[in-house]
Amino acid sequence: MPARFSGAVSKRVFFSLAVLAAGVGALSAHRSGATLPPVVDGQPLPSLAPMLERVTPAVVNINSKTRVKVRNPLMEDPFFRQFFGMPNAPRERIEQSLGSGVIIDADKGFVLTNNHVVEGADDISVTLHDGRTLAAKLVGTDPDTDVAVIKIPAENLTALVLADSAKLRMGDFVVAVGDPFGIGQSASSGMVSGLGRTGLGGRGFQNFIQTDAPINPGNSGGALVNLRGELVGINSMIISPSGASAGIGFAIPSNLAADVMHQLIATGTVRHGTLGLQLQTLTPDIARMLGMAPGQGAVVTDVGSGSTAEAAGLKPGDVITAVDGRTVATDNDLYNAEGIAAVGSTLQLKVLREGKALTLNAKLVAEELTSVDGATLDAHLAGMKLSDTGSRTRRQGIAGVNIDSVAAGSVAANAGLKAGDLIVGFNQVEVGGLKDLRQLLTRRPRQVLLSVVRGRNEFFVPLQ
Repeated sequence: MPARFSGAVSKRVFFSLAVLAAGVGALSAHRSGATLPPVVDGQPLPSLAPMLERVTPAVVNINSKTRVKVRNPLMEDPFFRQFFGMPNAPRERIEQSLGSGVIIDADKGFVLTNNHVVEGADDISVTLHDGRTLAAKLVGTDPDTDVAVIKIPAENLTALVLADSAKLRMGDFVVAVGDPFGIGQSASSGMVSGLGRTGLGGRGFQNFIQTDAPINPGNSGGALVNLRGELVGINSMIISPSGASAGIGFAIPSNLAADVMHQLIATGTVRHGTLGLQLQTLTPDIARMLGMAPGQGAVVTDVGSGSTAEAAGLKPGDVITAVDGRTVATDNDLYNAEGIAAVGSTLQLKVLREGKALTLNAKLVAEELTSVDGATLDAHLAGMKLSDTGSRTRRQGIAGVNIDSVAAGSVAANAGLKAGDLIVGFNQVEVGGLKDLRQLLTRRPRQVLLSVVRGRNEFFVPLQ
């Protein structure tokens, strides 16, 4: 028995068959010099080409180069350096990274991309859709959200319109635009597979859009757009056993990227919010000791004096089970919520206290980090602005002293130090923060050897 179709379904099926038939007919028509008809059954052929013609001029290729000093232990010995005729300066290797970016402000030349595309770069160049290659200046980066902003000369640029990523729904169609594998600008289509993805390992604050639009190496920092050609996300990462697209890609929502971008443009840094809590994932053993039924949540282990958490009424032993309507399964879920929410906003917390359910509201405030001028600590550190690492970095097991800025022409700049570097050692002694550094400097060292982490590299920097 033939299947029955509703009128709407019948029209769609007929349209699909008509498009297919037109395509087949076009092959034979091509031989006789005919062209593909512009309409089928009175309807224009569907195409993303008009939208992409507006989008692609705003998507750029980014080529970053990083000079990494390479030291041979034997060459630290003056005898070997003299015997082999080696110079005193360490050798260098050049690490190159390819990625993509999105022009957000055509008048000022601001480009959004991923932090991991430009992290630690000495030289950044941008190739536009029209073939021009321009030198770019780093405006600022935020490793916690993997967002960076660079600036290029603002001449005949095209920018993308930012969409409200909070309005995205699972099933919305999207298109990823970038430069995969460095072969040239390409587009791939798919849909939104999921929203608010977290817990993807190793990265900072997470609130990813998941998409099955193919994202491959080189797409990082490129655009995820809706069918109107508006930016809904910045392509960031994939999950794949082979390293190529497996249909599980992730993008940073445009709302989060825009908030970080505005802070970087205004101040060069990003302030993430905090409630002033220390937390621990609620395990069955901890639940039993607290006299609670096992379940998901994060138990409060400490409430900072004078913090907004204290003002909201939170206490040690409270178990937070949800934040703004989202389930809290681990301590990282709440830390993540703190990091992606705007400073000054209020979080609604569902809390269990001695078996009773409570709802508390706590305001996010910017985390205040101690910052000093390096010259006030020691002349060797002149030209640098230094600060303690944030609580998020410390929770990831990384401690040290951040280099917030380096003055041009200073000893630090001439030694190759850069803003964003992390000092983890001083004269081969581990440094956990400014307090440790101050104590080590009381010995008034004649020379300084810093252990520095930049991106995925760790190296020594001598300061004379």
